[in-house]
Amino acid sequence: MAISINEISNGMGLLVNGAVYIVSEVHHVKPGKGSAFVRVKMKNLKTDLNLERTFKTADRLDDVYLEERKLQYLYRAGDTFHFMDQTSYEERAISLSEIGDAIKFLQDHTEITAVYYNGQVQKVYLPNFITAHITETEPGFKGDSSRAGNKPATIDTGAAVQVPLFVDKGDWVKIDTRTGQYVERVQK
Repeated sequence: MAISINEISNGMGLLVNGAVYIVSEVHHVKPGKGSAFVRVKMKNLKTDLNLERTFKTADRLDDVYLEERKLQYLYRAGDTFHFMDQTSYEERAISLSEIGDAIKFLQDHTEITAVYYNGQVQKVYLPNFITAHITETEPGFKGDSSRAGNKPATIDTGAAVQVPLFVDKGDWVKIDTRTGQYVERVQK
């Protein structure tokens, strides 16, 4: 559906040069001389690349309907991941290429948000934080504090993260899935 520049708002989906973008910032500019224009910052849903474009009053843009679905991870079969739709309880399959970097922190029964366009997954969002089990790391020593430094560790999903020196194998930690950084040690 074609829309005018006045209808652009934050969070909406736009089709630009065949790629789906989500609008992150919109600035309507009305100069004293000349016609109004809109400066739009948007993010490609597939590649996460940011794009800044200026649109004039006469420009018509393609608005796309993006559908968000809550899914729960069930199991993996090869390069296909199976999820249960939380509203319809149907099983949905998502390929490894569609999941992308989210695979590093995908745990059993994790609830994710999948963004669909024309029935195809465009982006997968994990919860902001997960609680993970440390499966492998160097042993910690008494007296190591959180300010002394970091060491590599492997969590139960197989991802490598940096943790403070006092964290041991078998500990549970809170990880920020957006950055992959250690947040805190938790009791489980």
